[in-house]
Amino acid sequence: MIRNIIICLMCVLSLARCKIENDIPYPVLEGNIKAFEVEGQCDAEGNSGVQSIISKSDRTVKLYVDDTVDLSKLRITKFVVSNDAEIVIDTALCNNPQKFPFHGFASLEEMPVSTDTRVDFTAAVNVTLRTYQDYQWNIEVKQIIKRDIMLENQIGDAVIDEVTRNVVIYVAPEQPLNAIKVTSFKLGGQHGTVAPDPTAVETFDFSGPVKFQVANAWEEISREWTVYVYHADGESAAASSVFPMTTKAMVSGKLQSGKQPVVEYKGADAADWTTVPEQDITVSGTSYTAAISKLSPATVYQYRVVVDGATVSEGTFKTTEAIPLADGSFDNWHQSGKLWNPWDINGTSFWDTGNRGATTISESNTTPTSETCNGSGQAASLESKYLLVKFAAGSMFAGSYLRTEGTNGVLSFGRPFAAFPTKLRVNYKYTPAVIDKVGETAFANLKGKSDSCYIYVALTDWDEPREIRTSQSNRQLFDKNDPHIIAYAELIRGDAMSSYEQKDLTLEYRSFDRTPKYIVVVATSSKYGDYFTGGVGSKLLLDNFELIYE
Repeated sequence: MIRNIIICLMCVLSLARCKIENDIPYPVLEGNIKAFEVEGQCDAEGNSGVQSIISKSDRTVKLYVDDTVDLSKLRITKFVVSNDAEIVIDTALCNNPQKFPFHGFASLEEMPVSTDTRVDFTAAVNVTLRTYQDYQWNIEVKQIIKRDIMLENQIGDAVIDEVTRNVVIYVAPEQPLNAIKVTSFKLGGQHGTVAPDPTAVETFDFSGPVKFQVANAWEEISREWTVYVYHADGESAAASSVFPMTTKAMVSGKLQSGKQPVVEYKGADAADWTTVPEQDITVSGTSYTAAISKLSPATVYQYRVVVDGATVSEGTFKTTEAIPLADGSFDNWHQSGKLWNPWDINGTSFWDTGNRGATTISESNTTPTSETCNGSGQAASLESKYLLVKFAAGSMFAGSYLRTEGTNGVLSFGRPFAAFPTKLRVNYKYTPAVIDKVGETAFANLKGKSDSCYIYVALTDWDEPREIRTSQSNRQLFDKNDPHIIAYAELIRGDAMSSYEQKDLTLEYRSFDRTPKYIVVVATSSKYGDYFTGGVGSKLLLDNFELIYE
């Protein structure tokens, strides 16, 4: 009996000394914001209908709102997250913490009526998306309040101080201060109110400081603003500025309302001036912009602005160099095992492919070919294949293949570039297959239809190349609506071609005051290859890509 008790005690003590460990790791499910929208959303210019700028690599969301909404009580209308992540937010910023949803939603219509998604976005808001791990995101909202003022014979823009709520405006010396016609006076933004309203009368007396009661659209209270109008010192135009490109230059400046500038230019050593056509000069209120075209790259020019027969501004500028597209012939390749690389073995890579991901399970699907557009050298052959476990489109891009995560590639889009081409000239031949592989249910309707190739070029002012991820749970793709894109052009084609064709992709510039930092050129044999959707056997041949400067 005693022996049995001793044996039991020893077993208990032995068990007490045992350490039970849980060595099973938690799965990694990233918490990402896939879509985010709020009331009053707009772009940086105040135009509506623009998506948020979501960076999965930085875990940031940036967006703009117009002057119809209260930034301190801004209603979120869409908040889509990955992997059903829990949303953790500072409850002090929520209008009603008990009614704020803890999970994502595609629209407020699918939420209970009592849901309150209003959050204080007067400063950047930190949000945690919680799966098995925590992922910190930062959401920044900027409000665009366009305070437009335009008086008769106004010179330059009104100087608006939003801290002191003072406004200073200059008009021409001949304009009587006690009888000024006001065409626009939106001190409260496009949707606010101003009392008294100086546009409601024929002329308004600005001979002394005038106080106005100004209210924003979302407020019932008004604030006092003071407006001062002075005579200018006789100048009809302020100093101009010039933004030189490669074959073009944009001259801009201020002038007296109602005036029309004449802009002239010439080579630094030329004797005669050339006048910019009137249709190439845009005047808006007290601002003007003139487009000088058909210039030579890397050349010094002079310009001058003439108003009422007098030169009011002048200067010099130098156009940028016409940088060629590196390795656009696709003649240089080398092979390492199963991996084909589109650059000389002793050279520097400008282009890369998705081959490194493909060769982890099969052969390269972007390879050199002797079927060229002119019968000499080599071209690139991009073919869509099913590689044991998934569909893979043939691809070629300016950038580099970074790594493979699982069976998904992580790419770097963009090569350093600082010029302003007008076109990307391509030679290509496409043979589509019927779409027989659909990677996601959202593309199920494409099955049985003809595949399409996709070629695009973009100039961007990103601070660094853009990381591209194709994994569905952590997807980050190129967005042609990215506000950092300065110029863009694309080609999409889905019919069979019997021979090579040459096509110019004309770049549409969205901004004429920013210099590119990177160029992105991408081609794929299946347009929806990023979603593992396309036709096995679709083939795209590429040859002799060239940047055109006109």
